[in-house]
Amino acid sequence: MRRANPRTSSAPRRRLALILGGGALALGLALASLLAPQRETQAAESQTKVILNGEAVAVHFNDGDSFRVLTGDFKDTKARLFGYNTLESYGPVHQWGSWTAHELYVIAKMGTYNARDGVWECETDGATDTYGRILVWCPKLAESQIRGGYAHVMSIDDNPGKPELIAAQREAVTKRRGIWAHGVPDFVLTSLHSKEEDVDGKGTYNRLVSSVDGHSVKWRHNTRYAECDRVCQYRYSVDGAVIDELLPVAKSDAEIGAFLRPLSDADARSVLYDFAEYRHINRKIPEDQRKALDALLNEWAKAGKFGAQQRSEGSCMIHAPFKRRFGGGKAECLK
Repeated sequence: MRRANPRTSSAPRRRLALILGGGALALGLALASLLAPQRETQAAESQTKVILNGEAVAVHFNDGDSFRVLTGDFKDTKARLFGYNTLESYGPVHQWGSWTAHELYVIAKMGTYNARDGVWECETDGATDTYGRILVWCPKLAESQIRGGYAHVMSIDDNPGKPELIAAQREAVTKRRGIWAHGVPDFVLTSLHSKEEDVDGKGTYNRLVSSVDGHSVKWRHNTRYAECDRVCQYRYSVDGAVIDELLPVAKSDAEIGAFLRPLSDADARSVLYDFAEYRHINRKIPEDQRKALDALLNEWAKAGKFGAQQRSEGSCMIHAPFKRRFGGGKAECLK
């Protein structure tokens, strides 16, 4: 893996000002301060009012899609807002298209300020995610973040996001707002997990989220990432005629055919095409069968059965262990 260059561009100020122009004065001031040289400071904790299950409470947004409840029935509870995702704001770790990582880092910070700049009606049934945070639904905030280009639609499984959020994202992409201004990857790489993080033996995966409908893909791997490794999801060129010729061969194959024969030709072709293009198994195959089919099709890819393919970068992220993301001991590539 290539290591990240910790230096950041001096160019973002003008380009981001044009992209985000017309926003609130507070956002503009925040942008200017974020682009200036940073020092580690202990700022006073900001408070935003949220109507949570009908109760007005104070919360602190630490980024654009999560907050800590400061008052009320859920006091001291951490919350994860579902339906959408903002980019990581602990450092310049995302990159795609012609964006620099620092520019996308600034937009991630802007999503935090956008969340703080309002009063949002939210609800929760108390269910929690894998990190113990309550899951909260804030429809107007979700739409605001997505429509402004500060966030993207996200579900954590095969299902698409909410239709109203997909429509808002389609508008943001068309208008090239925020994160979509300098490239629209087919999938946004939202999280990285190194092999040693697999503590329960279930395997390691990175999360990819479709920029079309927000469904998630588990990019399973056995790679141990070093600090500040740059990890990218790749897209491979595909010749449709090659896939057409390969389809009957695949369906008649003793092993691969067992997965494809229950599908229509159109669905089976989509499985082969998507694997050839993205190197993952799409939603047409049940989740508990994907790992086995992935291994078989990877052998086909190594053998060149998908034809001559050119590889190009999709979305990328910088890996930094959790303990090296914050404070004075943060990784050099995050500074």
